[in-house]
Amino acid sequence: MQRLSKAFIRPRIAITPHSASISTKTHSVEFNWHPGLAASQKHKSVAELHQSAKQQGLCRRPLEVSSKSLEPLGIALSAFNLQVPLGNGKHTYVENVFQAAKVFEHAGPFIDLLYVSPLEAKRDPRLKENGMLQYFHGNAGHRWPLQPTTLFYDWVYLNALVRNPQLCEQVMDYDGFTDIEFNPNKSLNCQAQSVALFISLTQAGLLRQALASPLAFTELTTKVWREISSAIPEQQSLL
Repeated sequence: MQRLSKAFIRPRIAITPHSASISTKTHSVEFNWHPGLAASQKHKSVAELHQSAKQQGLCRRPLEVSSKSLEPLGIALSAFNLQVPLGNGKHTYVENVFQAAKVFEHAGPFIDLLYVSPLEAKRDPRLKENGMLQYFHGNAGHRWPLQPTTLFYDWVYLNALVRNPQLCEQVMDYDGFTDIEFNPNKSLNCQAQSVALFISLTQAGLLRQALASPLAFTELTTKVWREISSAIPEQQSLL
């Protein structure tokens, strides 16, 4: 097994799907981190993370789900790239839908964020200037609660993913998922977790049932979020 350099050891997570229990499992993985903002450095870190995950026996074929992925599939699955159709014939992205749906004490939702770039939506100052986050405003006025933590994000992500049959087919060839930028001490939602949940529901034959309605989705996947909460250290919300 490769020895890790103590100077640059970093922990990140790998997430694996478990269809038998309709759940995902979060694993902490230590690996050699390559510092720097260059894409080449991110790619080196992803390769190290995946090597460590495989050496630990967590998965045989991991996929980085982010714009930093080494594979086109992982890049396409990024919340910044995965498209969501709008009723006016246009499209937006998962990240935009998630940010636009936030309702705070003093303002929101910010529907205009559907029509900017994903990065602009994520960095919009209104998301930090209007008090505490209260809930998410979904389709038909459905109010999504803040708990379980990733409930609304996973709902948006999975509904976007199933509209892309080619991506759905390709991702079934992988058994572990990572997001090199995700830090559970600083972030709440993880696109790698959403993909692992998709695999779990698909393998269990329950994907269509889960996406039939917000209520069905909540009831079928409650166990997933309970296990995530117990596996990840207490998080500080950035919302």
